[in-house]
Amino acid sequence: MRTITFNELRKIKDSLPSGSMHRIADELGLHVDTVRNFFGGHNFKEGKSVGIHLEPGPDGGLVMLDDTTVLDRALKILDELNMNMHNKQATESMQI
Repeated sequence: MRTITFNELRKIKDSLPSGSMHRIADELGLHVDTVRNFFGGHNFKEGKSVGIHLEPGPDGGLVMLDDTTVLDRALKILDELNMNMHNKQATESMQI
């Protein structure tokens, strides 16, 4: 189990590039609304509950995650994005 604030979870979601919800869903074999529900969505008609528990508190409250697989995949995408940006900057500085 992992605990983060709701605002931290939303910041991660908002930092993901376009199409990431679909990518995570495809890679994990989930419905895209299930992935969105993980990040605070409420579409339980199409998506499923994802084992998050909310507690009131500062920064939007605390989110206790039973399974961090979706979060781990999102963080991996952000790492890839940062690595690509770093490599691009290194390549550009070598050309100068």
